[in-house]
Amino acid sequence: MTQSLHGIESPPDPGRFTLRLAGIIVLLYAQPLTRIVRLTVDDVVRDGDSVLLRLGEPASPVPAPVDSLLLEHIANRDNMDTATNPASRWLFPGRRAGQPFRPDHLSSLLNKVGVPAAAARGAAIRQQLLELPAPVVADALGYHDKTTTRLHNETGGTWSRYAPGDHARSPTGWLPQGPATVD
Repeated sequence: MTQSLHGIESPPDPGRFTLRLAGIIVLLYAQPLTRIVRLTVDDVVRDGDSVLLRLGEPASPVPAPVDSLLLEHIANRDNMDTATNPASRWLFPGRRAGQPFRPDHLSSLLNKVGVPAAAARGAAIRQQLLELPAPVVADALGYHDKTTTRLHNETGGTWSRYAPGDHARSPTGWLPQGPATVD
């Protein structure tokens, strides 16, 4: 709730939640607006006290305080009070019945508040690739592994020796050796 001029609390402006949340998803998860507007409330997973966003496998954790903002946005989504959208599952419902928010319109609004979505997304994915191996970023954010590998090489990342896969199991026929002893 926000304070009004007369000291009476008014509900938060849902449009502000839309822009904040869309901008955060671009910056944290390097998602294009065409994908962000296609997210549904079913892509938001509550797991105990944790909130996850299903972008790839496994679902990505949503850090605090973004998790609260995401849940607040779901409770107060725009365009839900029209006769055409009362049961919309879109995370960002549009004005037209059954349609999500238009990505070009969202891009325009984000640019007006100082978030150039395309540039921000590019910077975000490159930062992810400097911190994590390309295959991990690809799986977590729903990117193709060839895309993340190409971007990784462009950024000059240092994960060149990372071997994806299950490192908990041993190769077939491999037997562990006991500790070396000195005679």
